[in-house]
Amino acid sequence: MRFGVRNSGARAVVEGIGAHGCEYMTGGTVVVLGEIGPNFGAGMTGGRAFLLDGAELRGRLNAESVDARAPEEGDLRVLRELLAAHSAEGSRRATDLLRDWRPERFLVVEPRPAAAAVSADERVAAAR
Repeated sequence: MRFGVRNSGARAVVEGIGAHGCEYMTGGTVVVLGEIGPNFGAGMTGGRAFLLDGAELRGRLNAESVDARAPEEGDLRVLRELLAAHSAEGSRRATDLLRDWRPERFLVVEPRPAAAAVSADERVAAAR
């Protein structure tokens, strides 16, 4: 199942997705607490995604469009906020992750600088 395709500002938490997650995403934040399918982040030009146990999932990222890195302090505040909201909605997985907080298990996935620059150039050209 695709998820977060063309997301332009929504914040969402999901417990697993199929191929093409966050495809053509331009903004917002997506947290994935489970598996991802291949081609994650293809055409992504904005926003960010958090992946649980990300080191194992790097091979499923679209390397032409996105980069992965360890989360920084500001990222972790956002991540914990989203997990707390998901937990409050009844997610046992989010509750367990907050209880056994180990931020090194997460990756932040963002558009590569070149992909974001191309998108900005395309928006300027379209506005003319």
